[in-house]
Amino acid sequence: MSGLQGFRPVRDITDFAEVLKPEEAEPPILSPAIRLAVRQWLVELAAEEELASYGLKPRRTAMLSGPPGCGKTTLAHHFSARLGLPLILVNMASLITSFLGGTGQNVNKLFDAVRAQSQECILFLDEFDSVASKRVSGARNADNERNSIVISLLQKIDTFPGIMIAATNRSDDIDPAIWRRFGMQLEILEPDADARFAILTRYLAPMTLPEESMELLTEVTAGASPAVLRQLMEGLKRDVILAPRYGQPVEAKAVLSRLVASVRPHAEAVMPPLWTETWAMESIAKMPWPPVDGREDSPEAS
Repeated sequence: MSGLQGFRPVRDITDFAEVLKPEEAEPPILSPAIRLAVRQWLVELAAEEELASYGLKPRRTAMLSGPPGCGKTTLAHHFSARLGLPLILVNMASLITSFLGGTGQNVNKLFDAVRAQSQECILFLDEFDSVASKRVSGARNADNERNSIVISLLQKIDTFPGIMIAATNRSDDIDPAIWRRFGMQLEILEPDADARFAILTRYLAPMTLPEESMELLTEVTAGASPAVLRQLMEGLKRDVILAPRYGQPVEAKAVLSRLVASVRPHAEAVMPPLWTETWAMESIAKMPWPPVDGREDSPEAS
């Protein structure tokens, strides 16, 4: 199955969710451990009968945690694409309303609508902590409603027949009982050096730089999220292409200095050397440059 074949999003889904098609997915660049865990999950889902003979069921729920911009949504979309199913992307914060009982009603509407087509899609609950935070004791209406929503979510998760993935940047805020309901808990962290090299290379394409330059960029971006790395490389390409139009120099240090001024990790994130260390920019000034269009050497370009 591909695209939206077999899946018909109704209003109670489209009011709160975005439907992402399998063919629009992009393969994530993952650590070896997370890549293996995802592969094992796919194998599990394809071996339901074999597992049943031993009294087991494939896991059908996963919680993705980790800092913003580290690829949780990309991973969920890729996973759904591997199964040939659309991803129902729900920003759970959009279900919250100021009206008493309204948030719970929205949660019920969403799950009831998706449940009817649970075999034709993957449900992805982003910003999950916004509605699944720890229960608190107290007599205030807001606390009572929050507790009721968590209890309702527990029931929804237990009875949902399809595959469900949730994501949070704040795993410490998730109610423990809800956390235990998920068959897998995967922590998606900032990429290591090998992953950064691969991400930088992917988003610099079709431009290329010598390996020495790419290794330096990998070193000076230690701690950066995939989202920041993508911004940096796409910004580099734009700057190299357009700088002559607005009369700016295109030497490596000049380009990267402009990028550092316009692309910056969040204040709570690890700040890579490129943004903090003078040696980083001094090294960039000496690295092989400029980037070249790799398509010029391809058979299609000849």
